[in-house]
Amino acid sequence: MHTHEPLKPQSSSSKFQGLNLSAPKMSIIAEAPGYFQVFSDGCVKRFAPEIAPASQESSGGYKSKDVILDPSKPITGRIFLPDIPGSCTSLPVLVYFHGGGFCIGSTTWLGYHHFLGDFSAASQSIVLSIDYRLAPEHRLPIAYDDCYSSLEWLCSQVTSEPWFKLADLSRVFLSGDSAGGNIVHQVAIRAMRNKALHVKIKGLLMIHPYFGSEERTDRERADGAAGDVAMNDMFWRLSIPDWSNRDYFGCNFEKQVVSEAEWREFPVVVVYVAGLDFLKERGVMYAEFLQRKGVKKLKLVEAERESHVFHVFYPESEATRLLQRQMSEFMKDN
Repeated sequence: MHTHEPLKPQSSSSKFQGLNLSAPKMSIIAEAPGYFQVFSDGCVKRFAPEIAPASQESSGGYKSKDVILDPSKPITGRIFLPDIPGSCTSLPVLVYFHGGGFCIGSTTWLGYHHFLGDFSAASQSIVLSIDYRLAPEHRLPIAYDDCYSSLEWLCSQVTSEPWFKLADLSRVFLSGDSAGGNIVHQVAIRAMRNKALHVKIKGLLMIHPYFGSEERTDRERADGAAGDVAMNDMFWRLSIPDWSNRDYFGCNFEKQVVSEAEWREFPVVVVYVAGLDFLKERGVMYAEFLQRKGVKKLKLVEAERESHVFHVFYPESEATRLLQRQMSEFMKDN
């Protein structure tokens, strides 16, 4: 999770257990300035950017509405439905997981709303974007559990939710940025292993995926990298289980046990990286890892002059429009 410029404060707070509570009362023990603060008493204060409300009135070629997937946790989401030509009989489904180092982010953020709504219209696909529970209150693998459960919810709702009337569950794609790209990898493995799941994952679209390891990469050892390394380490420290380190399977993809037969079944993958992104190296390493494992179809696409999750911060930029076209073409081709 490589941070960007500070966001407009719209704070929320919650409480968790698990960090050093012997520190002086209410001292800040972890912070991403402008994003969130973790206090020694267990409180977490988040600063959200501008929020976009859902609208069931069509605008810009799509409409949107919020849904509750599981009120007990809670897990919520937002559906984006494109304006549909009368001759259309079915639409592919893109299930999207937002980024934020597992600690921040929401599909209601203005940047996500516009990016996903515009993508729904451009690709003529139904988008289901998930708000999973966040760390450090809910450490991994909870985000993986929540996001996998969204596929089960999709199956259960496809016959009763009017907005899914044209949803083709034989053409489901998973996508996400940063930590959401990491989640895509984990959800794909679980979906592949559950033969009872009535969803066919046709492809994975991973945008600037967030991975790590105890061993430092060349970029992480380079002069001037200390600030980025420290920030990424902090997000990992807050999100992985207390007993683990950066070789936790959710952080270091090489540590997860996946058989050769399973790799041969793995969906087709496109990995998007950004040339100015500190995490670019990790994304390239992930793509090379999949290639070594024999994943049947793999593509690596670089936006050379762009930074981490540029599509969220600049959802109407030409680079974002290009990304949307590339994603649409990937879905049409697969």
